[in-house]
Amino acid sequence: ILQCHTDNHEAKKRLGHVTVVVVGGTGDLARKYLWQGFFQLYADQVGKGHTFSFYGGGLSPSEKGTPLLFGILKELACPQELSAERCTLVKDQFLHLSKYHQLKTTEDYEKLSQQIKQQLGQEGMVEAGRFFYLSVPAFAYADIAEKINNTCRPPSDAWLRVVLEKPFGHNLYSAQALDKKLSDQLKEKEMYRIDHYLGKQVVSKILPFRKENKKLLDPIWNKHHIERIEIVLKETLDAKGRIQFYDQYGVIRDVLQNHLTEVMTLLLMNLPANLSNSMEILQNKLNFLASLQHVDNSNAVVGQYQAYNGEVQEELNKTKDYFSLTPTFAGVVINVNNAQYEGIPIFMTSGKALDERVSYARVLFKNNVFCIQDPKNVQCKSKQIIFYLGHGNLQYPAILVSKNLFKPELLNSGDWKEVTEYKDVNVLGLPLCDYYIQSPVTPREAYCELISHVFLGRKDSFISAEGLLASWAFWTPLLEDLSRVFPRVYPGGEANGNLLNFQLQGHQVAFSHEAVVNVINPSTEDNFQVMQGKYRSSEMVSAWAQELVERLASDLLLAAEEAIREEGQFHLALSGGSSPVALLRALALNLYTFPWRNTHIWQVDERCVPHTETGSNFRSIHDLLLQYIHIPYFHIHPMPVHLTQRLCVEEDGGPALYEKEINKHVNGSNFHYVLLGVGQDGHTASLFQDTKLENDEERLVILTESPIKPHQRMSLTFTAINRARRVGVLIMGKSKHELVSQLSRIKGESSKYPITKVQPKTGTLIWYIDYDALLG
Repeated sequence: ILQCHTDNHEAKKRLGHVTVVVVGGTGDLARKYLWQGFFQLYADQVGKGHTFSFYGGGLSPSEKGTPLLFGILKELACPQELSAERCTLVKDQFLHLSKYHQLKTTEDYEKLSQQIKQQLGQEGMVEAGRFFYLSVPAFAYADIAEKINNTCRPPSDAWLRVVLEKPFGHNLYSAQALDKKLSDQLKEKEMYRIDHYLGKQVVSKILPFRKENKKLLDPIWNKHHIERIEIVLKETLDAKGRIQFYDQYGVIRDVLQNHLTEVMTLLLMNLPANLSNSMEILQNKLNFLASLQHVDNSNAVVGQYQAYNGEVQEELNKTKDYFSLTPTFAGVVINVNNAQYEGIPIFMTSGKALDERVSYARVLFKNNVFCIQDPKNVQCKSKQIIFYLGHGNLQYPAILVSKNLFKPELLNSGDWKEVTEYKDVNVLGLPLCDYYIQSPVTPREAYCELISHVFLGRKDSFISAEGLLASWAFWTPLLEDLSRVFPRVYPGGEANGNLLNFQLQGHQVAFSHEAVVNVINPSTEDNFQVMQGKYRSSEMVSAWAQELVERLASDLLLAAEEAIREEGQFHLALSGGSSPVALLRALALNLYTFPWRNTHIWQVDERCVPHTETGSNFRSIHDLLLQYIHIPYFHIHPMPVHLTQRLCVEEDGGPALYEKEINKHVNGSNFHYVLLGVGQDGHTASLFQDTKLENDEERLVILTESPIKPHQRMSLTFTAINRARRVGVLIMGKSKHELVSQLSRIKGESSKYPITKVQPKTGTLIWYIDYDALLG
């Protein structure tokens, strides 16, 4: 059993009696970690002015729960600093001060409160505070918080601290709902949301290490020097026995959203001026989370170990044809949207049934040395800093800095040491002798550290409500995207080989190797290739979504090359809405082959909102494409919807300005390519059923009204669209099947369906329709 110590720093608090209540005190977590932590807290604090009583709460009646609790307490290990004789005495005292109490109904909590008051009165003690640890499933938090609030609050001059275990919700919306319920009963300062990774010795030293080495790190802690960052938690264990919990949450909710996000935040947040200022640390964390770029399923890969689905069927009593989409492995690449870290990929990954148990955060620096003759020279090797949490080759927690980087300052605390005796092992590509290594003098258990911090009222080691919701806001869109993705099946352990390796392609992520095992539910989709035909008397290209988008991107490239050969420039007009999203991602992938330097980007339509808002079509084009490509800024032509601090006001003449810009740059005002989508109501661009165009036949740009918010829009007219050399109409998804069927029956124009008015005069019209929309 790992030993732990509590913080000997005396907090400025009222001395007196402290009541500790572990709700769920005979459960697995309490047995493995919590009671050891509370015993160490007592051993450290005994004789320092506080008195204690400890209650293990459970649903069972006293006659059943009492022997369970004391069976756990008798197995507790002694702190290393206590002699055997002293430990026997302290342990006897701890057992004497501990008792079991049934905590099921409101009356049970009222009895507990009366018992606390009675003990205080009988022994003439002053109450310092009450410490509740909720080691129960999250669905019980709100009910228990209400019972504590209504029956077990201490007097106003004593503190109340309630520890909550993860998970804190299932997504942003459930986390908000849980936060609302809890905040109705408890104050934010009374809640301690625990993430045990923040109690791990190496994690707790990330900020101190950065602070101690600030002069050495400041010049290199940026995009010009850092090549990549890796945050990894690998497990050899499977989920067997925990399926009921795990199948609801999966690897991203279980590990990435909390543990690994916290590590990333500590690595890259702005350093606080004062490491003991909890509020400054929490605010800097929030600022960093706000700078993360949006992630979706193009930024992630997921897997599931082969035996998992059978375990789900067995433990959840599912039939043999049931398939779970819950991932047990995930690899995500995250980017930061600020000047310091822009362009540095952060590889975050975790999985079960992998080849080894290890956890670390690695900062890999660029090495610009070119070695002519001696590649084994230390200057030719990887430059890296590793925050190693334990297990793996090294076995013990440590901070490692490669010797070709710098010699770090020793952490300014007596509980860390410099390691000078090296084992014959390698850590991430380098032998130990190529590192400067610092390690804790004594390994300590995370829960012991965090229990001490709660006792001392230290909030910096815990998750704030704002930080929790900010993390869920970042992860929820990805989780929603992945809910329909089949994870790659992998055999588990060493047999995984290179099956789970993943790589960046542009700014997207994909597995590096083809799967050698079948996907969970093989589909007939594999039998379809790209198909060509006719639709509404024009050319049609059909395929499954991915192949269709790749074909469209390829056709755009051919159109661009042809236009540039003839005129030196390619003018591309892009629609807003959901249709072009997949295409923009595909184009960003082709950033090395597409002739962006000779391409002009125009807008087909825009919503009347500032370009900086997420509802803006231009903002979507920027976020999905423009920020990843090298295109001259004067080749980008956003619609002028925001003039004189007003949005789409007729007198400001925005449409006329855009029309003038088109006439100035586009030969004959004929775009080389206009890409359109189609709404379920048949509108295209921002041209709706009731859009009046009869009096504006020669205009290229107009203001329109949408039936849905935001109502005001700016759009190219059919005159501008139908002058184009090529017009592509992209229709994707099952929800468009009925529309595609309706349009196929209409001959010529229909006022009900504006898309039918797209009829290029001299150019070509091509429909790109995926099989979901075509076949339903």
